[in-house]
Amino acid sequence: MNTAIRAMGRSLRRSWDEGTRVERAAFVVGAVLFASGLVNLLVLVATGGPWTGPTSLRKAATFGLSFGLTLATVAWVTHFIQLGTAAQRVLLGGFTLACAVETALVSMQAWRAVPSHFNFTTPFDAAVATSLAFGGLLIVVLVLGFTLSAFRHVGRNSPSMRLALRFGFVVLMVALALGAAMIAVGVPMSRTDPRAAFETAGFLKPAHAVTMHAILVIPGLAWLLTFTSWPEPVRMRLVRLGAGGYLLLSAVVVAESIVRVSPLSASLVPTLLSLAGLGALATAGGIAVYGALYRRPEQTGARRNLPASAHESVT
Repeated sequence: MNTAIRAMGRSLRRSWDEGTRVERAAFVVGAVLFASGLVNLLVLVATGGPWTGPTSLRKAATFGLSFGLTLATVAWVTHFIQLGTAAQRVLLGGFTLACAVETALVSMQAWRAVPSHFNFTTPFDAAVATSLAFGGLLIVVLVLGFTLSAFRHVGRNSPSMRLALRFGFVVLMVALALGAAMIAVGVPMSRTDPRAAFETAGFLKPAHAVTMHAILVIPGLAWLLTFTSWPEPVRMRLVRLGAGGYLLLSAVVVAESIVRVSPLSASLVPTLLSLAGLGALATAGGIAVYGALYRRPEQTGARRNLPASAHESVT
């Protein structure tokens, strides 16, 4: 087990050592954003502030944690995609900047105790809300660029990793589309009742949250499977099982959000479907962990399973 854990650590360290300046900057900014989310969360708990509402520090905490994790994840998974230098600077550099600005603006408004979205009460607040909307649109365009690259520039990735990368980016696009839908619903209402706009537009939040992190979970599963001694067909079946489970869970939560039913108060059938999807994902992950940690070291090694360069994936 210790050998496997050390191999995983070396793999992650390689992403930094072989990373370009843009990739390293993305990792650092992602860590800073994640830390800012933790700070906001600790302040919220320490002060006993409200956990709901458009001015809660919970929103700043959520943006910091989510954008920080997503940015670091995107920087890591693009390590497996053959992006040219110019494309990497535009896509990953622009994504890093957009994530930082979005998180900073939301956090600033939370500390000012004013809504960040759907707030046009003053010229300054309107400028912030407009900037957030523009930043969201920019993120959509950049992630679309990543998604197209995952389908066109996959280098020597194994079929299971190719599937994981493509699935992760497509579902991330769905998450961003849901975010855009919330803005489209809330902006017209914000002109007359900002609080009502915030509450109404938030009906897609559960779906947005669930779909946001497929880009980490499924490529992470495929990466974990590279530390097993299993052949590629077995890895592919497990990635398909995990992706299918994630897709089922996401579909149920999206449907519940559209009809405005909380996942915590859903009826029996949707709950069972959600549990089935979660169970499939957990099963694939559990099998991958078992195969990676409890294999015999002589059967498979980190050097055989891991990419030889920054833009090569497992074989």
